[in-house]
Amino acid sequence: MSQSSPRRIGLFRVALSAWHRRLGPSTGPETPRHVTPEADRIPFAHKVAYGLGGFVNNTLAAAIGGMLIILNLGFGMNPALVGLASALPRVTDALTDPIMGFISDGTRSRWGRRRPYIFIGALFSGLSFIALWLLPVGKSELWYFWYFTIGSTIFYVGYTIFATPWVALGYELTPDYHERTRLMGVQNFIAQLAYLVSPWFLWIMTNTAWFPTPADGARGLAIGVGIVACVVGVIPAIVLRERMVTAAATAAAPAAQATAGAWAAVQRNTREFFRGFAATLRTGPYLRLCIATFLVFNGFIMISSFQSYVVIYYVFGGNQELGARYTGYAGTLGAISTFGVIALITWLATRIGKQRAFFVSTALSMVGYALKWVCYDPARPWLLLVPAPFLAFGLGGLFTLMGAMMADVVDTDELATRQRREGMFGSIFWWVVKVGMAVALALGGVVLNATGFDVALGGAQSARTLYLLRVADVWIPFLASGVAIWVMAGYPLTEAKAYEVRAELERRRAAA
Repeated sequence: MSQSSPRRIGLFRVALSAWHRRLGPSTGPETPRHVTPEADRIPFAHKVAYGLGGFVNNTLAAAIGGMLIILNLGFGMNPALVGLASALPRVTDALTDPIMGFISDGTRSRWGRRRPYIFIGALFSGLSFIALWLLPVGKSELWYFWYFTIGSTIFYVGYTIFATPWVALGYELTPDYHERTRLMGVQNFIAQLAYLVSPWFLWIMTNTAWFPTPADGARGLAIGVGIVACVVGVIPAIVLRERMVTAAATAAAPAAQATAGAWAAVQRNTREFFRGFAATLRTGPYLRLCIATFLVFNGFIMISSFQSYVVIYYVFGGNQELGARYTGYAGTLGAISTFGVIALITWLATRIGKQRAFFVSTALSMVGYALKWVCYDPARPWLLLVPAPFLAFGLGGLFTLMGAMMADVVDTDELATRQRREGMFGSIFWWVVKVGMAVALALGGVVLNATGFDVALGGAQSARTLYLLRVADVWIPFLASGVAIWVMAGYPLTEAKAYEVRAELERRRAAA
């Protein structure tokens, strides 16, 4: 793969380029050494452009989740009400994902099926995120609840318009089994840059040297995040090109639309949507990917705020500033470790297979969760840094491998249905995740209340409350990850099977 001179592209790209070349063609566990054809390779600059979409995706996701604590600490909302206000918009978000995927799959324009929506969605989501956190002080708890619920719903519409076509675009950039893994490795590597900063969001919002109150901190942070989403989010739409739209499909769509009335078109599209939705959910390997992701990701999401509470109130006795600082240290170490995890798991997947690489990465994350039980120690607070590198294997491995495996599933679906439905598969995948996320966020607030936590008590929380916080923080994601490994044990799409599917697809396309 040709690349620019390192002297011209800067230190950061030198590191990424060296890692990318190191991945190279590799040998799978069941097939002879496979060399990716030049025609199937994705230019490195295009991998970076796709990864920038992941950076925006992660930044928005981390911000909307990490800033929720301010509704409790800065505006005095009950944790259960905070959980409900964050969960309800997620339900709407999950419902719009498959619709957006269906719309994107069926779009025919001079700019393609995905790129127009990525461009518009980046601007929409960035601006609406800024508006979401322009919360005035002195309002009632119910007022904040409805403002945040309605505002989040609007934000998630824009987020869906951006994220769903962006995800689908990644599935179609290359048909090569290993190049897909390398694409997702580079994408996830760049996307993880968001998590170098996001662990410090709480510290930024509560830093009195910058902002007089946490509410002011949330407003300032939201403006920065929104600007990044608008500027960086449009880059994939500008740089990338789509390769899976056939000329026949492009030509046929306008003719069909021209001969149908508006109501008939609505009925036809509705039938096609539900038919495609049902067919997607009947795909066995796809369901395993969805369930495993649901367990690993939402097991983490359900207790995502618990770590901050455990660090602040158990390790540091209620000292928010010190707790936020160490939470930032641990989060930054985890984010840095994730870069190594992504490189390792990408390399490992091209040697032992994507399924086995998932087993390794998830099992190592379980070690990290278990270590939190002994390393979150008030007597030795520095020990809370120890689990961070192990925890990085959970989501680092998950989102490197699942995108590459999903692209293989899309090929098997095309073989069965003669349709390319990247948008539908990607959107329902995230629909399943987001429905689970809505439940997880709501239950997270309920579990927090069940521990007996009371923000008014500060560092005087009861011993029982602190114990239950630690139990939830450690063992909920540990058990969920273990079940995910069991689910993926029956995943059938090996490397050899993927090559068979591609060969048959190419024969069919050549005959057509």
